[in-house]
Amino acid sequence: MSAPELEIKAVVDDPAELACRLRAGGATEAFRGLMRDRRYDLPGGTLAARDELLRIRSFVPAAGAAGRPAEVAWKGPTRRHGGYKSREEYQVEVAEPAVVETILARLGFAPTDAVDRCVECFAVEGAAVRIEWYPRMDVLVEIEGEPAAIEAAVRVSGLPRARFSSDRLADFAARYAARTGAAPALGLGTAGADRASWPAWAP
Repeated sequence: MSAPELEIKAVVDDPAELACRLRAGGATEAFRGLMRDRRYDLPGGTLAARDELLRIRSFVPAAGAAGRPAEVAWKGPTRRHGGYKSREEYQVEVAEPAVVETILARLGFAPTDAVDRCVECFAVEGAAVRIEWYPRMDVLVEIEGEPAAIEAAVRVSGLPRARFSSDRLADFAARYAARTGAAPALGLGTAGADRASWPAWAP
C-alpha cells in the first residue's frame, strides 16, 4: 500500500475518558494490545541521514482482542503539510516477519531502534485514532487520515484542537524529559522501562 501519511499527535491526560468519548462518538475498535516497532538502517546511518525510515511492526493482541498481521514499511522524509505531519509511505502486510528480518540482515541492515507501545486503535469519521502508552513517557493520541477526517476525529475526541501538533515522537519525548527531568523510555528494553502506567488489559 502506498499513500501520503498525514497525522497529528497530542498528549492525553485521561486515556480511559478519551476512549469512552471515542466509543460514544461512534468509533469502532480496530486493535487493542502491544505494538512493537523495530527500525533498521545500514552501517553509518544511511537512511537516517536521508530522514527515511525502514520498519517492521508486529502486534500482540490483548486477551479477547482480534489480532492483526505484521507490517513492513518504508517512510520518506518528514514534511509539514497544512499543519499536519506528512510522509510518503509504502507498507505491506507480512505473514512471517522473522523471514523479513533475515532478508534485511543479509542485505546489510541492522536494528537501530525499538519502540514498544500499548495501543488502543479506533476507526472514527474516516480517520485512524490510536491511543499510545509507552514504557515511560506521556500517553499520546495519534490521528491519521485525510484532513477533513482528522478534524472530524478531533471533534469526536473532545480534546482542544490547539493541543495537537505535527511534531514527531522524538519532540514529545524531549518535552517530557525537559518537564520531568526523567529520561523517556520508548522501548521495553530501555533501562528503567516498565509497564506500570499501562492499562490492566495490556498483554
